[in-house]
Amino acid sequence: MEEKRTCEFCGAEMDAQAVVCPSCGKTPTAKDPTKKFCKHCGAPIDKDCVVCPKCGKQVEELHTQQPQVVINNTNSNVANANANVASGAMPKAKNKWVAFLLCFFLGFIGAHKFYEGKILLGIVYIFTGGIFGIGILVDLIRLLFKPNPYYV
Repeated sequence: MEEKRTCEFCGAEMDAQAVVCPSCGKTPTAKDPTKKFCKHCGAPIDKDCVVCPKCGKQVEELHTQQPQVVINNTNSNVANANANVASGAMPKAKNKWVAFLLCFFLGFIGAHKFYEGKILLGIVYIFTGGIFGIGILVDLIRLLFKPNPYYV
């Protein structure tokens, strides 16, 4: 059986003993390890080429490495949430009707503000008579539109 080899210049098959390539007429020398041939057009291309620069066709499959993805589903906010519960920083549920009645009957001394935990505003309401009655009127309207229970 006759041995064949590939011309390193044009990629054509030729006899193993041939001195000159019958296709391109060049004399093959020692094979260049940095080159390969396009399987579509036979042009010599770099060994790492995936697409032939001469014909533009894909020479081999892409061998991309998939990125390693790490999914961390741990909740790091647990410690902060527990600290907030212990310190009382979590919002407290308040009944809107209790706040509304306190505002309606005792708004001039800020009873509804004390109920909501807004002590400083309660003191301001005491010394200003419910901010001269305007604050009471605004708070009554605001409390009517809040959901029950609401959170402060």
